Amino acid sequence: MHGEWSCRRTTALIKTTIRKRQGGFVKSRLLIGLATSGVLLSLAAKVHGGPVDLNETAVPDSSDNKAVKIDNSKEKELPPIEKGCVAPKDFELRIGLPGWLAGVSGDTGVGGVITNIDVGFEELFTHLTHVPIVLAVDVRYRRWEIFGDGQYMVLGASATLPGLLFTDANIHLKSGLAEGFVGYRLINCENAALSLFAGARYTYMEGDLSIFDNGDARLAILRQLLGLRRKLDFSGSVDWTDPVLGARGKMKIWKATSLYAEGDVGGFDANSGSAFEIRKQGRTLVKAPVESSDWSYQIQGGVEIQVTRRVWTQIGWRYLKYDYTEGGFVNDTATNGPFIQGGINF
Repeated sequence: MHGEWSCRRTTALIKTTIRKRQGGFVKSRLLIGLATSGVLLSLAAKVHGGPVDLNETAVPDSSDNKAVKIDNSKEKELPPIEKGCVAPKDFELRIGLPGWLAGVSGDTGVGGVITNIDVGFEELFTHLTHVPIVLAVDVRYRRWEIFGDGQYMVLGASATLPGLLFTDANIHLKSGLAEGFVGYRLINCENAALSLFAGARYTYMEGDLSIFDNGDARLAILRQLLGLRRKLDFSGSVDWTDPVLGARGKMKIWKATSLYAEGDVGGFDANSGSAFEIRKQGRTLVKAPVESSDWSYQIQGGVEIQVTRRVWTQIGWRYLKYDYTEGGFVNDTATNGPFIQGGINF
């Protein structure tokens, strides 16, 4: 019994010793692994300028307190791209000097005597009696707009009349135009804009008409018998204001280049009443009633270029048609031609 108990005790001591040695060996391997990891992390910090965390955000080291972010991603993030409508700045002021190289064609008359005039835009400079006066202003605050323009010019022309007694005529036509509108932008973007507007157009017309004989001596006795003078002069002026409704828009097509267009309708017979014209009835001249009217139509469009940050220019075409007959005054003319404007914006 004693010998058997001694043998068991000896066996237990041997197993205990083996377990202790194995535990020390495992602890030794764990310590070696931790030491190796620390060395590797230290070397990595030296190479990259500082230790990093798992989110690739640099952490300042003790040497220079500088943080360096390590980006291991293969794809770079692109800058954000603006999409949709980008609103312009709240306030804008534009002042322009329009140059409308317009011709005038149609019927015009003073005191019931009507004659036809046809001056093409290419002939404008030969018929102008002085430099036209022009100005345009455009103010915008957010979506609201106030804009207008005006001009004044005088044209002179000669015409040939049918008949034997009076065959030649000279006419001087003075015209003034001033229009002002209030608009609201339905589309208010940097690259595109669309507005509806309402306002008024003031028109001033003055005509001086002289008709005279052709100088044929054979008609002198006939003229004397009829009691007709060799020359008849007519002059008169009229002015009126039309209500106007319209729309305009602009769209950028490339960098600083845009297309613009504008159209309106005015009059609506607001100033129509009674009208007459002089007609020949036998040997006498009589007043004949005619229909009175008051309408106007305008359309223009072209290309706008922002030359610099402050300077812009427009090149296009403008057409304005009048159908006005009131009293003895007739203005059934179309004014149209190339339109060139330069200005500054603030």
